[in-house]
Amino acid sequence: MLGMSALAGAGAAALVWSLNRLDEVDTHVILAAAAPSEALIARGAYLARAGNCMGCHTAQGGERYAGGRPIATPFGTVFASNLTPDDQTGIGAWSSTQFWRALHNGRSKNGRLLYPAFPYPNYTQVTREDSDAIFVYLNSLPAVAQPNQRHALRFPYNLQTALAVWRALYFRPGVHQPDASRSAPWNRGAYLVKGLGHCGACHTARNALGASSQEMDLAGGLIPMQNWYAPSLTSPNEAGVGQWNRAEIVTLLKNGIAPRASVSGPMAQVVRHSTQYLSHEDLGAMAQFLMELPTADQKSGAPAPSASAPPAPTLNAARGAKLYEQHCAQCHGKNGQGVGGQGAPNAYPALAGNRAITMTQTVNLVQMVLNGGYAPATQGNPRPFGMPPFVLVLNDTDVAAVLTHIRRSWGNQASAVTPLEVNRIREKQAD
Repeated sequence: MLGMSALAGAGAAALVWSLNRLDEVDTHVILAAAAPSEALIARGAYLARAGNCMGCHTAQGGERYAGGRPIATPFGTVFASNLTPDDQTGIGAWSSTQFWRALHNGRSKNGRLLYPAFPYPNYTQVTREDSDAIFVYLNSLPAVAQPNQRHALRFPYNLQTALAVWRALYFRPGVHQPDASRSAPWNRGAYLVKGLGHCGACHTARNALGASSQEMDLAGGLIPMQNWYAPSLTSPNEAGVGQWNRAEIVTLLKNGIAPRASVSGPMAQVVRHSTQYLSHEDLGAMAQFLMELPTADQKSGAPAPSASAPPAPTLNAARGAKLYEQHCAQCHGKNGQGVGGQGAPNAYPALAGNRAITMTQTVNLVQMVLNGGYAPATQGNPRPFGMPPFVLVLNDTDVAAVLTHIRRSWGNQASAVTPLEVNRIREKQAD
């Protein structure tokens, strides 16, 4: 019996080992390095923008790409590494093949497995050519001697063995392969959205072990530890854009605001640091891909009840209406129609018929009322209008009442927000 158990254990270990060696890059094979021309450096800088690499690899107030930024996860804190060309603490002693292996296989220079807070499950789709261009760009930066910080992960998540098992279950390396039945813009958009842009890292639900659910690809997910919900890109009731035109999507990704929507929260940072700098052609390609996403077969939005069965009034209905009049109507309009600013017709968005208001998930609404809502400052919208925080003005019952009023007025027919939901978000922010 013990022999059988030992044999089974050895077989499982061999399987995990073999799955972790799939499509492994041989770092002993050194390819001729590309000449670091100005054009190649510029291309690498552009690709690094597309991947928003600086967003994670730059600590607040720190040197660009020098690492040290803490990334909170449900399993502990991971610290971003130094990507400057310092020989001792950065990637100055790396080869382009070792850098490619990090993106493609999720392995460091010495072969250690990297934690998927670095989104190599998405970056594995990046081509070797693009990887080399990014590597040349990073090596053109000033070297910063800043040692990498040790991760602060709980047991057993701090073990390489546990990470190897996770990878065997959830990670398969593979460069993006174009779909011959699709157009060139669609394929370029798929490469940017799924690979460099790693949109699925937020817009796809994660399981208890932090792995993305491929069955729900881009169908929305709660961003771990940030308490923001990345809405479904496949649902017309959330953030699906199948009924939009291409120019509207490009405008949203370029400026952070468009006639039908604006971005805030983590997505505002993506637009500010990444997508606003992409070319019109690449943004158009992303738009094409997003427009053609299949609609999710799930209840991802709040279904509208029939006109004969309006939502039942709550005890705080009058309170919510009064709070809206006091704090919201001046900007969003007495009837939730939205109010334009000087030279900015979409300055304060309409709340009536707004799917960000009526979708099932309410966490973003609570976040914005408590902490304010801010579109990113972009070249196309350099002075965005914002919403002030009410965290010190409204208590949990007030926030629930005003949000319930908004979700049930002017034709909106969504569920109530409870004080308990508000309290949970407030308490998480206090932790």
